[in-house]
Amino acid sequence: MNSIDDFKIASFEKKCDFITMGTDYIASRCLNDVKMYLYHTKAFFIEVQYSVPFKKVICIHAFNDLKSLDCYAEEVLLNDLALS
Repeated sequence: MNSIDDFKIASFEKKCDFITMGTDYIASRCLNDVKMYLYHTKAFFIEVQYSVPFKKVICIHAFNDLKSLDCYAEEVLLNDLALS
């Protein structure tokens, strides 16, 4: 996919294929019974929301604003980063 707009109009199946093959996993977090996974492409971020009780993806959200990353910031520990 060339842009966030292309991703947003793609079918659910194409989004899943793209996430699997064309992104890097960044982090995950939990909110009640929903597990959220954050992925990054070279141009934008993707959040996949997975319902644990129903065992299915309930939302795929693409964004490119850094403010949407705030909820993941508290999950990152500096000790986990490799210093070179």
